[in-house]
Amino acid sequence: MTRFDRAFLHDATPSPILRIACVAAILSTWIGCSRGGSPTSPSGPPAAGSMIVWAAIGASDVTGIGSSVPCLLQDCANGTGYIAVTARQLRAQGFTLDLLNLGLPTAVIGRDFETLGQQYNRVIAGNFIEQEMPFVQRTATLVTIFAGLNEINTVTAALGAGAGGSDPNGYIDAQVRAFGADFTTLMRGVADRAGSPRIVVLNLPNPAGMPYLAAAPLAQRQAAQRAAVGMTRTVVNPLASSSTAIVDLMCDARSYQASTYSSDGLHPNDGGYAFIASEVVRAITSASYPSPQGTCAFMSIAP
Repeated sequence: MTRFDRAFLHDATPSPILRIACVAAILSTWIGCSRGGSPTSPSGPPAAGSMIVWAAIGASDVTGIGSSVPCLLQDCANGTGYIAVTARQLRAQGFTLDLLNLGLPTAVIGRDFETLGQQYNRVIAGNFIEQEMPFVQRTATLVTIFAGLNEINTVTAALGAGAGGSDPNGYIDAQVRAFGADFTTLMRGVADRAGSPRIVVLNLPNPAGMPYLAAAPLAQRQAAQRAAVGMTRTVVNPLASSSTAIVDLMCDARSYQASTYSSDGLHPNDGGYAFIASEVVRAITSASYPSPQGTCAFMSIAP
C-alpha cells in the first residue's frame, strides 16, 4: 500500500467515543419504536407557541460528537450539539417540543454505502433508511436531515484502495447518483410516515476546506470536493421548496473556520454547533428562509 493509499484510508476507523456513541444511539432508536399516531401535513413554519413533534435524522452530528456535552439519548437539556442547542432556543421562543433524536454515529444514508464502507474496513453502525426513517413519528411536524460526510469518507476510502480504476471522477459521480437515489428513498419514507412535515436539510460543507483534510494529498481533497459539491448541487439544494428549507453550509464561511471544529477536525465544537443551530432555528421558524446558493467560491477550494 502506498503512502497515497494510506492517506485515503486514514479516516476508516472511528475513535472509541464513536463506538460508545453507536451503542447509546441504537438504544435511543429502539426507545423511539413505540411512538406513533396519525399523519399530519403542516409543511410551513410552526405557529407561534405551538407543539413541534420533531424527528432528527443523522449521524454523529445529531448526537453532538465533538461538543463538550454530547447527547446520546433522545433529548438532552444541557447538550451542546446543534440539535440540543436548537431545541433550547425553540423552547425559549415558546414552542413545546417532542424531540426524537435518531442520530446514529458512523451511519450512512443507505445500505449501499454501508456495504461499500464495510468492504473497505470502515466501521459503519447502520443507515438512515433502515435504522432511522422507520421510527419517524407519524405525528411528526418537523424532520431535520444531515447526510453526506460519512458517505464521502467512504468513497475516498474506496478510491484509496483502488476503486474507480483509471476513472476516479466517473466513480465519484456514480456514487453521487447513488446518494441521490437514497435521498429520494429517505424523503419518500418520511412522507409515508408523517405526511408533509416541515423538513430542514443541511447541505454539506466542502471537506477540502475542513481541518481534517488539511494535510491530505491534493487528489483526496479534490475527490472529497467533487463528491460534496455534486451531492449539494444535484441532490440536496434542489429539494428547496415551501415545505423544505436548506441550510447552506457549503457556502457559509463559518464552515471553514478552524476555530469552529473539535480536535479531530471533522466534528464541530461547541461554537461550530452553535452557528449551525442558529441557522436551523431560522430555517424551522422562517417562512422566507433564503434558498441555497447555486455557486460560490467554497465549491472550488481544491484546485
